[in-house]
Amino acid sequence: MKWIGLLSLVALSECLVTIPLTKIKSMRESLREKDLLDEYLQEHPYSQAYRFLHKQGGVTVEPMRSYLDLYYIGTISIGTPPQEFKVIFDTGSADLWVPSIYCSSPACATHRTFNPRKSSTFLGTDRPLSLHYGSGSMTGLLGYDNVRIGDLVVRFQAFGLSRTESSKSFEYGVFDGILGLSYPTMALRGTSPVFDSMWKQGLLSENIFAFYLSTNTETGSVVMFGGVDHSYYTGELKWVPVSRQGYWQITMDSISMNGKVVACDGGCQAIVDTGTSLLIGPNYPIFNILKSINARPTSTGEYIIGCNTINVLPDIVFTINGVGYPVPASAYIRRGQSNVCYSNFDDSFGHSLWVLGDVFLRLYFTVFDRANNRIGLAPAVA
Repeated sequence: MKWIGLLSLVALSECLVTIPLTKIKSMRESLREKDLLDEYLQEHPYSQAYRFLHKQGGVTVEPMRSYLDLYYIGTISIGTPPQEFKVIFDTGSADLWVPSIYCSSPACATHRTFNPRKSSTFLGTDRPLSLHYGSGSMTGLLGYDNVRIGDLVVRFQAFGLSRTESSKSFEYGVFDGILGLSYPTMALRGTSPVFDSMWKQGLLSENIFAFYLSTNTETGSVVMFGGVDHSYYTGELKWVPVSRQGYWQITMDSISMNGKVVACDGGCQAIVDTGTSLLIGPNYPIFNILKSINARPTSTGEYIIGCNTINVLPDIVFTINGVGYPVPASAYIRRGQSNVCYSNFDDSFGHSLWVLGDVFLRLYFTVFDRANNRIGLAPAVA
């Protein structure tokens, strides 16, 4: 039986496809360096990152999202021969889109654009695509082509070709496009998300994917498809059932400091989201946490904290399915320029969902199990 188990692990490792992710400077820091952050935040004072999926005038409208604090991107290619793009692997949305040669927006001028004329496997449509974000929007058309992710080639994959991108997030962001990994209920009607296509086309040995996000180094982060590399975490995976299939949504028990509940008293809903960097929650609970850690608001809506408190403030513990997941002050406070420190908490501007973004995911290796509709969490290796 031991030999069978060993052979199973060997077979699994051979089927595991690991894609390296690069940790980049966030757009917030890039704008700050260019002295453009205050102007940007005054124009877009609220995150407005999450709104419900809805349809409008025959155009599909995606949930609103903000990528101001995004840190991790990976490389894919589309078409034959392949055209490369840097994308966000985003568990908070379901669609794939990249800039196209038909886009005349400033954002497209500073990024790689897909040229369908140079791909022998491209199939175009006249179906419109419209994605609305908190700080802008993207419009375009739906197309189909081969998408390569590592050694995997997904045939005839639906994706969006942008024609307009009205957002500084896109203009100043390092990423070219977005690759969504949420449930297909959030995808464009009648299309299959990339991960679902991988599974349907028999490219994966297991119907799961996982993320390891490095804390400090530019390299080392990965997204893996079809299995789990156990060397990226310690201890055992603790499983949490998905409470609603759309986002990767779970039930959270409470949020506490020093043994006292400071938010989510009696339970609340949260989504595990690789496309968000911060820890996001409803207004009042977030303000309660900010008050507890002595954070002070700025004129632009950011919250600053004394850098000397990083070694003093207690862990904030997120209890999920009976298991406590501590987030230390070194994680929920980020050090900026000129020795100024900022809170990694933000409010969701009226939405009731909590969002566990990269601040949380850097601490905990995360498995997204579509076969069993559950999420696995374990301490990530340093």
